[in-house]
Amino acid sequence: MSVAIDTNVLVRLLVRDDVAQFNAAKRLVQQAEGSGEPLLIVLGALLETEWVLRSRYRLDKPAIATTFAHLLESDGVTFEHEPTVEEALYIWTQHPSADFADCLLNARAAQMGRTRFVTFDAGAAKLPRGELLA
Repeated sequence: MSVAIDTNVLVRLLVRDDVAQFNAAKRLVQQAEGSGEPLLIVLGALLETEWVLRSRYRLDKPAIATTFAHLLESDGVTFEHEPTVEEALYIWTQHPSADFADCLLNARAAQMGRTRFVTFDAGAAKLPRGELLA
């Protein structure tokens, strides 16, 4: 079994607001665990999930960060590039006013060997390797 999940499947797993969809998603995770091949969460789906949890479900940053940290430890799911996710979460928790999207972009660039993260966004420029383009 080789499966990547969409944002809506991940959100159902996390918020459990639709019983039928949560149960279907949970069965999928159990099947993946049984097959020894965890479900894949691509970076775009993780980014969308943060936005949905924050904007639709009004979860705060610490709750979302904790949820993502638990996902990193889960045997049932894996991430497109786990070191990027780990670094993004670290940056995000160390910079209280930072947006998760900026942290994820910054971390991905660093994981791809870039030493500078150039932006017009003053907040993103405060992140590691961040640089305001003037």
